[in-house]
Amino acid sequence: MVHQEQITISTSGHRDMHDITLEVSRIVGRSKITTGTVQVFNVGSTGVIGAIEFEPGLQRDLPEMLDRMMPPSRDYGHELAWHDGNGHSHLQATTLGPTLSVPVAEGQPVLGTWQQIFHLECDVKPRQRTIVVTVMGE
Repeated sequence: MVHQEQITISTSGHRDMHDITLEVSRIVGRSKITTGTVQVFNVGSTGVIGAIEFEPGLQRDLPEMLDRMMPPSRDYGHELAWHDGNGHSHLQATTLGPTLSVPVAEGQPVLGTWQQIFHLECDVKPRQRTIVVTVMGE
């Protein structure tokens, strides 16, 4: 069986993180699937889906680390072609990825006590994000 829904979130731009665990869990519950997998996917090339302990320190640390690894710059090929200020945004999002798969057991995502599902905005401007949640199993 397959069940699919979408989550829509508004971001404030670069470095904005959202805990979407509750929304994903509710979708899994509505699916009536008790054993399987839930896939969470960000539509767009400058947003990230992942799992982390969603607390203020890591909410600061993860985007700061990405900015140190791939800082905003006008020297990226993307920036030279498009002049939109978000070459680093594409690289950061590609590095972490747009999707996460989580096992489902007893009708709930299988997550650790200190493990939440998050969305991270890497783009330089506010965005309206669509996140597709697909639950597969029985």
